[in-house]
Amino acid sequence: MQTRIQKWGNSLAVRIPKAFVREAHVAYGTPVNLSVDDGKIVIDPHTQPEYRLEDLLKGISKKNIHNEVETGDAVGREVW
Repeated sequence: MQTRIQKWGNSLAVRIPKAFVREAHVAYGTPVNLSVDDGKIVIDPHTQPEYRLEDLLKGISKKNIHNEVETGDAVGREVW
């Protein structure tokens, strides 16, 4: 598919056709990495791993748990 680079403020922009959006599994607001590879502009969706609390808690053991950390006296409406 051919398209044109357009002006967007002080930058340039390319519209991404709906079919490409669906195939790339991206949506408005999806973070992407933008790079140049051998003179070609590459847009790669930046996927972040999903963390679940229960999975993270499974990684805690007596060997890697830290002690309580003192942060000082309450400075607002904290209740200790």
